[in-house]
Amino acid sequence: MSDAEWALVRDLLPVPGWLAGRGGQPEGYCHRQMIDAVRYLVDNGIKWRAMPADFPPWPRVYAFFVRWRDAGLVAELHDRLREAVRRAEGRDVEPSAAVIDSQSVKADATVGLASRGFDAGKKGNGCKRHLLTDTLGLLLDVLVTPASTTDRDGARVLLSAARDRFGRLARVWADGGYTGHLVDWSAAQLDIVLDVVRRSDDTRGFQVLPRRWVVERSFAWFLRSRRLVRDYERRSDTGKAVVLWSMTMLMSRRLAAQPQRPAAKAGQAA
Repeated sequence: MSDAEWALVRDLLPVPGWLAGRGGQPEGYCHRQMIDAVRYLVDNGIKWRAMPADFPPWPRVYAFFVRWRDAGLVAELHDRLREAVRRAEGRDVEPSAAVIDSQSVKADATVGLASRGFDAGKKGNGCKRHLLTDTLGLLLDVLVTPASTTDRDGARVLLSAARDRFGRLARVWADGGYTGHLVDWSAAQLDIVLDVVRRSDDTRGFQVLPRRWVVERSFAWFLRSRRLVRDYERRSDTGKAVVLWSMTMLMSRRLAAQPQRPAAKAGQAA
């Protein structure tokens, strides 16, 4: 991270248990070193054991990654960064509309049978990432399943969780793979309008479709992180954590690139 990024991220980090009086011991390495090491792995797609000597030893970095994954700390940092980006864009921190889609990714040989499947539509063996984004393309939630899981089944899980987390969410755009009973179910059970954006049968070649292009761009953002080009993770929650780390990099860089507003003068309304 650059110094500008760290100045933004530092204030958004979850408070360690030992510092908040919840027990535990102080970290042996500073958070900036650990976060930089995890970001390096996600961005460059290296193996854990190939961690460069400039970073802390790989077992310590891996333990940090696992601890933040299991305790939900990476999700907490991600959500705080998303709120900061939305606030900087002049949006409400809680979205009222979203876009949903899925992406099938081929699995590496290290991935076991329990977390992989065959996608008959894409003709690929691996995992499927179900994505729910806001209208800016920022990640609201992600679900990693075997590729054999249908889009509708993944959407049921994502939309149910989104209804509990985002009370203002009222409309979700999707592609033709989400048609059918899911539209009626989301309206009746979740009070969410699932708007299917269809592709014309007469269209040939690539065409940018309204609203759907937003989540497609988000998938393209993720593929800039080499760890996400294929599925290397043996556990689905690890795959989700890697996606969250990838998105935190994009958001922290975006925030750091924005011009900082001057502080308000004394006696001036903030």
